[in-house]
Amino acid sequence: MGLNDAVHWSRDLGAGTTVALVQAGTFRSDAGALFGPVPRILWDEQVRDEIDEQHRLLQALNCLLIETPAGRVLVETGIGERFDEKVRRIRQVEGEPILPSLRRAGFDPATIDVVAMSHLHFDHAGGLLDAEGRRAFPRALIVAQRAEWEIALGDNPRLVASYDQPELRLVRDWGAEGWAEGERELLPGVSAIPTGGHSGGHQAVLVRAPGGTLAFFGDLCMRPWSANPRWVTAFDDFPLDSVAMKASLFARAADEGWTVVLSHERRRPVGRLVRDRDRFAFEPL
Repeated sequence: MGLNDAVHWSRDLGAGTTVALVQAGTFRSDAGALFGPVPRILWDEQVRDEIDEQHRLLQALNCLLIETPAGRVLVETGIGERFDEKVRRIRQVEGEPILPSLRRAGFDPATIDVVAMSHLHFDHAGGLLDAEGRRAFPRALIVAQRAEWEIALGDNPRLVASYDQPELRLVRDWGAEGWAEGERELLPGVSAIPTGGHSGGHQAVLVRAPGGTLAFFGDLCMRPWSANPRWVTAFDDFPLDSVAMKASLFARAADEGWTVVLSHERRRPVGRLVRDRDRFAFEPL
């Protein structure tokens, strides 16, 4: 890849496949919403050192670069650069967005072949356009589930609350070129797997190589505590689907020793899932 030490983590998985984590800044989310139905007495100690006076948690915007002999995939794009001062103040958006972050890490955005979106919420799809409204990744195919696009651009007020519809309409035709309907191979060894749960068209990305399997579960596994399948967020549109899918996917990840990248963990976002009685725990590498 020609990456430098500005990347937050990288690994050679063998057979010409490498992966690297680049954080595209940070933002803050309401702590109560992130823990949803979980009582505060169970989670308060886990986040006491990062919660602010408005009861918000600091969330990283983790993006994954994948290089194979067949091409390059970027997973997620963060919040991007196209938001106003009100959004910056409310969300406390800080740090470099995806394009300067990639360039500082030694990676040219124009060389990306596929941009895979776990889903289209504002904090994952905001970087598809640059500050001037041009395609941020001009040669790339955007791959998200068709169901995700239909929900994101629909009219259900509950389901569309986390989408930036005006921005998504600007990239709708571009996105339609890569609609997925079920599991899809992005490049040899790299696949998108539909999961639902967090959003109706949510998907995970798996990288399979001789050095092992790496999984990016999107917002089904955003922070270490997400490893417990029963802990879902208030942002999950279909929480019972999240619980069931997490239990199934996480069992495979634990039993097969997958490397797991968390979508919003800032400090130690890469690790493994291990069985913990009838649930799972995240162990950072």
